[in-house]
Amino acid sequence: MKIQVKRIYEDAANRDGHRVLVDRVWPRGVSKEDAHLDDWNKDIAPSTDLRKWFDHKEDRFSEFKKRYKKELSKHKDSLKEIASIAKGKQVTLLYGAKDEKHNQAVVLKEYLESNF
Repeated sequence: MKIQVKRIYEDAANRDGHRVLVDRVWPRGVSKEDAHLDDWNKDIAPSTDLRKWFDHKEDRFSEFKKRYKKELSKHKDSLKEIASIAKGKQVTLLYGAKDEKHNQAVVLKEYLESNF
């Protein structure tokens, strides 16, 4: 599978392939035109409660991963679709968080690669 993660604030590139925003909330300061999205999948983003609880605190990341993966298990059809695309071309999971190592896109990539 060809999956990468990238902040939505970085410039879009041809090598990004299929660009999917995986945030539930639209990122501040980014126009829909500048985002160059192929999809905005709110359903596979962390729930509002989980997102607020996590609050991008690194010490909560391990528990966040467990809880988020449990939520992802309820969205197999959407995940299968992304995995199917990633088998044929590059998929870029886009997120708005500042922390490049501790965010939902990192967890989602790991989940897709280990389950599909």
